[in-house]
This record gives sequence, structure tokens and C-alpha cells, in this order.
Amino acid sequence: MLIKNIRIVDPASSFDEVGSIIIKDDKIEKIVKGNLEESELNSYEVIDGTGLVACPGLIDVHVHFRDPGLTYKEDIYTGAEAAKAGGFTSVVCMGNTKPVVDSVETLKYVLDKGKETGINVYSVATVTKGLKGEELSDIEGLAAAGAIGFSDDGIPIMNAKLLKEAMERIAKLDMPISLHEEDPAFIKQMGINEGEVSKQINYGGASSLAEDSMAARDSMIALATGVKCDIQHITSKNTIEVVRLAKKLGGKVYGEATPQHFSVTEDIVLKKGTLARVNPPIRTEEDRRAIIEGLKDGTIDMIVTDHAPHSSEEKSKDMASAPSGMIGLETSLALGITNLVKKNELTLSELIEKMSTNPAKIYNINGGTLSEGAYADITIFDENKEWIVTDNFKSKAKNSPFIGEKLTGKVIYTICKGKVVYSEENS
Repeated sequence: MLIKNIRIVDPASSFDEVGSIIIKDDKIEKIVKGNLEESELNSYEVIDGTGLVACPGLIDVHVHFRDPGLTYKEDIYTGAEAAKAGGFTSVVCMGNTKPVVDSVETLKYVLDKGKETGINVYSVATVTKGLKGEELSDIEGLAAAGAIGFSDDGIPIMNAKLLKEAMERIAKLDMPISLHEEDPAFIKQMGINEGEVSKQINYGGASSLAEDSMAARDSMIALATGVKCDIQHITSKNTIEVVRLAKKLGGKVYGEATPQHFSVTEDIVLKKGTLARVNPPIRTEEDRRAIIEGLKDGTIDMIVTDHAPHSSEEKSKDMASAPSGMIGLETSLALGITNLVKKNELTLSELIEKMSTNPAKIYNINGGTLSEGAYADITIFDENKEWIVTDNFKSKAKNSPFIGEKLTGKVIYTICKGKVVYSEENS
């Protein structure tokens, strides 16, 4: 395959020029600067990239595919289709399935099913058995069986001594632990920021202190143990300062941000209701700006979706009863381009670094670069194409607060290991 006359953006090598990419089998054989002569194109399947951008396949290290056990919301196949449509060639599934991913058997189920999707589907295993926070999972055994990291995502690990032991064991494996930081002691009701909007709708809300206090504790334990620690879906300006300090002190502490947390504020709850209910919640404009500044200065290393599908029936319940979470794989790149690149907050290369290069490094994934000899995991998109988000998702779920919004930036092709797994014209 040959992708000709395309803008190639590879943050790993600081390459950003128009050129052509030659793919042989599953690898990038050659990158050619400038335009190719017509005589050189004869023996290739050709994609004309004129006016388009090619970047390393996007990598999302925080998704929920609900499989096994909750497949009425999503399954590994439909989740992978949503990922392909969003330009993702690699995803990391969280372990809060039913049963949870705390055994080799369940982990193997997820990984084996993932191999049938055409993209790279990885999975964390849970830090604690049954997500109960009482006893550690078989960390070494699960790592040997193919877990890419460890997380009790959705539930904070309250036992600090147990967490320290987990971090010590995971550090020896040079693997990441990713942590959901919300102390229940400081939460009245989950999913909505405790503030002006929660007062308006007479809903208790979740304070930023719930996140700040746990992020501070866990960043210091990570510093002491030397583990690679991913503070998940950061929403609070103070948590960003905590991560900034931990990095300054020499900790391997990394931060995630989601498109919903850098794109909108808590006011979206007034317009979109339960579709905007998410843990941790969308907060104030001050917090949103702090997230963007954290992305700009490198305190926040990764953009993730926290893709969290729920059925329409579940989301149609009242605010207190509806589950938290929203889908995000099919809108993530466009929200980044619309709200960060087009507003001159990040360059396109900086956005791709946070959506591909950095996640690959932190999670030890073979990807995140377009260098010669690397796997041909490539996302091709039109950075200027405007489109309206509809509910015609590849995901089983439709729980997005961005339906009806006009966004800029559209995925045209997703290529994984040299094969086109998504094409906009055939979607």
C-alpha cells in the first residue's frame, strides 16, 4: 500500500511534512518526503492523501467495552468498531466487567476476543479481587497472562497500605497502575460537580476535594514506590497542581484528561441532563482552563475517552438513578481539534502526542510512531472537515452529550498493521 502526498505528523520523530508512506505487509517500509512520481505508483494500492493528515494510530488507554457480562451496553466487537471510526488502532479496556478482570480466565477471554477485531485490544487487570479493595489480585500471574497494567477504575482504593503493596509489586514489573480518584467521604451524590449547577437542580454533587485528596495521597505513595502511576480522568485544578508537584519531585506520575472535561463546563448538565452525568464530574470554567494549561505544559500527558456506554433506558432515568458515563471514541479526535488545535491551545503534533505517542510510551505499547520499520498503525483524517454529531454511532450506545454539535476534524481512514479497518466512504 502507498499513501501519497499527505501531511505526515509524527511527534515521536518531530516530523511534520508532506510526503508519502510506503507500507509492506504490516510495517512501514519507507517514508518519502515530497511528492512521488507517477511511475513509482504502479505496483501499489494507492490512497491519495492530498489535503489530509496521517499520524500514528490513535491509542486510548481508558475504555469500557462492558464485555463480559454487560454486553447489552457494548461488547468487544462493537467497541472496536467505534474505536476504528474514531481513528483508534489500540485501546486498553478497563476491568470493571462482570465478572471483573481479576482472573487469568477472564483476562484471556477479553484478549482472545480482542484478537478478532482487527485492532489492538489490550486490557488491564484489577488491582484488587472483585474490585472490593480488600485483597490484591494475582498481580504477577495476571501480568504474565498478558495484562497491560492494573486498575480498579470506577472505584477508589481506600486502603493505603494495600495500595502501597500493589504499587511495589507493579513497579517491579515496570507496568502502570491507573487510579480513579474520588473519596466517597467528600461526595454527596455522584456524577455532577458540587457547585452552582448542583444547587440549581437540588442535587448534592461530588466535590473536587474528593479527587484532590486522593490524588495527593496516591501521588506521594507512587513517588515512594517508584511505580508508573496514571491519575485517571483529571477534572480539578488542584489535582493538576498535585501531579505537577509529583513530577517535579521525580515521581513517575502521569495525568489523563478527557475531551468532555476540556471541552465543556458543568453548565452542560442544565442542557443535556443525565447525558452529562459522569464520574468524576465536569466542573467549572476555572477547572477546564487548568486542564488545558496542564495539557499545554505537559503536566497532563494523555488524552483518553473513558468511553462508558450505557443503554438509552438507563440514561433516561432521573439524575440520581441514572448511571454515570458517556461514550467518546467517535468524537474524541474532533473535540481535540475543535477545542484545542483550532483555538491555538495545542499544535496538531502536540494533540497527537497526547493521543498516541505518550500513551504508547507509558503503557509499553508497540506504537505511537510513524517511523520506518514500525507497525503500520496509521490514522488518516481531514483536520478541516466540519460535521454534525448524530446518534448514528458504531457503538451500541448513544449516550453522548455532543449529539447535535458541529465539530471540526473527521477520520477518513484507520489502518491497523497495514490493513484498512475503517474507511469513511464505506462506513
